[in-house]
Amino acid sequence: MVALVRTVAYLGLEARAVEVQCSLAPGLPKFNVVGLADKAVAESKERVRAALSSMGLALPPKRITINLSPADLPKEGSHYDLPIALALLAVMGVTDAEQLGDWIAVGELALDGRVVASPGVLLAALHASEQEAGLMCPASQGAEARWASGIPVCAAPDLVSLLNHLKGTSQLPEPPKGEVEEPDHGPDLKQVKGQETAKRALEIAAAGGHNLLMNGPPGAGKSLLASCLPGILPALTPSEALEVSMVQSIAGTLESGRISRARPFRAPHHSASMAALTGGGLKVKPGEVSLAHLGVLFLDELPEFQRAVLDSLRQPLETGKVDVARANAHVSFPARVQLIAAMNPCRCGHLGDPSLACSRAPKCAADYQSKVSGPMLDRIDLHVEVDPVSAMDLALPPPAEGSAEVAARVARASDIQTGRAAETGARTNAELEGDALEAHATPDEEGRKLLLQAADAMRLSARSYTRMLRVARTIADLAGAKGVGRIHVAEALSYRRQAPRA
Repeated sequence: MVALVRTVAYLGLEARAVEVQCSLAPGLPKFNVVGLADKAVAESKERVRAALSSMGLALPPKRITINLSPADLPKEGSHYDLPIALALLAVMGVTDAEQLGDWIAVGELALDGRVVASPGVLLAALHASEQEAGLMCPASQGAEARWASGIPVCAAPDLVSLLNHLKGTSQLPEPPKGEVEEPDHGPDLKQVKGQETAKRALEIAAAGGHNLLMNGPPGAGKSLLASCLPGILPALTPSEALEVSMVQSIAGTLESGRISRARPFRAPHHSASMAALTGGGLKVKPGEVSLAHLGVLFLDELPEFQRAVLDSLRQPLETGKVDVARANAHVSFPARVQLIAAMNPCRCGHLGDPSLACSRAPKCAADYQSKVSGPMLDRIDLHVEVDPVSAMDLALPPPAEGSAEVAARVARASDIQTGRAAETGARTNAELEGDALEAHATPDEEGRKLLLQAADAMRLSARSYTRMLRVARTIADLAGAKGVGRIHVAEALSYRRQAPRA
């Protein structure tokens, strides 16, 4: 006899259909799991054995074979425990095999029979919705599964409760839908004394989704400025919040099914490895750049990151996705992020102050800044110098304008871009390209002349030229201007780092 239970395999943010086939055959007692299973899946037979034992059930003294079909698709993770246990119970006659055909099952089993959380339930629920099936999942993740509308969700705390529900002797309650959390705005820009140029650059970056690099001595407020950015960014739309939650679900960081409309803000330490930043590892997981999808990736002390790690971000910053290639799989994760970086001008950080700078200045500055490659810097739209703040500035009262006022201007500029999205396909000005860029970001005659002169004098690359057009379009949106003029181009150029001459 063979019993079948449906489940899924995760390949990036895609849930692939997998069929768990269980067979009992005569022969020496043995429990095999086949179908390109990793170690976590192979070990499921011991968890299943213990879970059934806790219910007073023993495995039949026969040859048990579990096949995960398709056999050539890699299977990773502990979420196969529940479907394997259900297929085994069906073939043993404990539950109805035909009844299980209407469900997709995911979940890890504890040794005492509890169904515990496993990553990716939201992806499995969306797949179940496409297949017009129900979803069996851990009780702790029922709220997460309910975000896939129109499917029955059976959220079981343990295997006994699930079997009783299937037999009709008791009913599991319908889990509540997860909550929507409003954004947490973090520090207010009123806490930043001085730094008007940097605050203006931060506003432009927030309005258009542009990358920003802040260069200045220690204690100038670079990290504080970056932490104020979430407070002025527009909230995620419902579809964007679902995108972000899918990444969090597969990474196992979506807590209690709560979906937040706050844009992610990730700030990895400079000791992070390439796999930690871009994704990968023995079991391919999304990295920091994917966990920051549709949000902010903040890299403090930029030159302290390994150069190879930084250069691995070049492709995601350009394409908005990460491709992780392995011998047995090719996985893509979304990575449409806004890069905010901060760095000191040199290792000691006091290049501009002769009384504090080290004896190796200015050579130490050239050596320190050269750790960040030119192509990486070329992908950063806005470069701003953050000057040290004097004690006189700190003694001044808080500025009249804070995050609320800046956020209102950013929201208006964002609404303008949203209005163009149906025509351009770009959510923000930072994504404009091709004909859409030509149609909406081409400056007037005076602006074009200035841009061409500056491109020659500053030796701008084709990428830099394009990025200047995007920044100028954002500045025009903030001003409420229909077209891009000379004044908008001039301000955009003021934030551009000039290429060094040979």
